[in-house]
Amino acid sequence: MRWRAILLFGAPGSGKGTQGKVLGTIPGFCHISCGDVFRGMDLRTPVGQAFLKYSGAGNLVPDDVTVDLWRQHMDHLVTLGKFKPEIDHLVLDGIPRNDTQAKLLKKDLKVEALFHLVCHDRSKLEERLKRRALRDNRLDDASDKVIHDRLATYENETKPVLEFYGEKVVHEVDAEQFPYEVARDILSQIGSPKEKIGSQNLTAAAL
Repeated sequence: MRWRAILLFGAPGSGKGTQGKVLGTIPGFCHISCGDVFRGMDLRTPVGQAFLKYSGAGNLVPDDVTVDLWRQHMDHLVTLGKFKPEIDHLVLDGIPRNDTQAKLLKKDLKVEALFHLVCHDRSKLEERLKRRALRDNRLDDASDKVIHDRLATYENETKPVLEFYGEKVVHEVDAEQFPYEVARDILSQIGSPKEKIGSQNLTAAAL
């Protein structure tokens, strides 16, 4: 059984985490961010030890290890009853991060929609990232170089993922709007019979 999923994509600072939290408050939606996966992992397991091996050495965690961590996390949520596959839709942000992860997750997910939060004004993204870094007291993350590198990495990784899922699944949303306007646009497309996203109970939840 593949789990029904809605993916939130967007450059750092586009607000996908905010929108994920909003959707996660609606019955029938279960929001999971990549940060949730890492925070919820069991370091005693083989996959947890593999994560430590790479992250402890300052290296990028391989895609297969990341996906295995995600599967371990989701199995835990199902066991605890926090995610009910028979009635819930997953709302994911931060995973899959690239087309390799998307391919690995193909057997796990039935992706019904991917919402790409687009901000054409790069200066707005940079301003949001600096403000967030200062608010969270992460001064290193506020540097222009770090922000530039993060945005460049996103641009390089995201295009192949959008192409992997295709035009029928990908929906662009203007991320320069106020957060409630972005949420409105996402929900209007989830609940649209024309788009045929989700089931009747998902449509009812969106309304």
